[in-house]
Amino acid sequence: MNERQDTGRMTVERQGRVMVLTMSDAGTRNALGLRMMAAGRDALDEATHDPGIGAIVLTGADGAFSSGGHLNNLYHHGSRSRSENRDGIERFHGWVRAMRECPKPIIAAVEGPAAGAGFSLALACDLIVAAEDANFLTAYVKVGLTSDGGASASLARALPPQLYAELMLTGGPVSPARLHAAGIVNRVTAPGRALPEAVTWAETIADGPTGAMGRAKKLMELAYGSFATQLARESDLFVEALHHSEAKEGITAFFEKRPPVFHKR
Repeated sequence: MNERQDTGRMTVERQGRVMVLTMSDAGTRNALGLRMMAAGRDALDEATHDPGIGAIVLTGADGAFSSGGHLNNLYHHGSRSRSENRDGIERFHGWVRAMRECPKPIIAAVEGPAAGAGFSLALACDLIVAAEDANFLTAYVKVGLTSDGGASASLARALPPQLYAELMLTGGPVSPARLHAAGIVNRVTAPGRALPEAVTWAETIADGPTGAMGRAKKLMELAYGSFATQLARESDLFVEALHHSEAKEGITAFFEKRPPVFHKR
């Protein structure tokens, strides 16, 4: 990722026993950059070892959760080596693994778009609170890519096969109401109320037995099978997709604001 384009930052705020992490990059609707990811991992490490923190809320600034990865960077990655591309994906996957391994409960507070890697990030949280006008998209297939950040594992754990296939094969969007009915979104709020609802819920959770909840998270992770193995599979197939002509066309069409034309062979 070009550091000149990495303008995002992560704001860390403590509200009693709740740590609130806010992704912020106004020019990209909080697209995920390396500095943001590194700051997120550092905050999770701090929360893990701080007995004064009982729960974490992850949200986005200015009415958006996250628009996902920087497509302008991915556009140029097709000409880079596969090992370089894999390293970039690993930065994101390292953050996701840290979320899954963090013993403190993490709640996503979603307003506006949670697209692509942004949706994956919300799914990596333990609980999701979403405003009724939030917009969830897997999005990857729309630009000729496959999922990363564990979305393929998270959605498979939670959804019936047909809805899982719909999101993976069409990219969405899917409404918070539909995801709430499917059990992925825990609570739906009025627009602008996702963060206060998530913080209030986190305050209640943070008063519970921290050790027991940490052990419960570990049991839940083990019960589902290997999330880490699926991340590795996603990395392999994402790199394969990135070097395919479909991704070149899909990402080019995105910037040219036209429908992509995927040529059949």
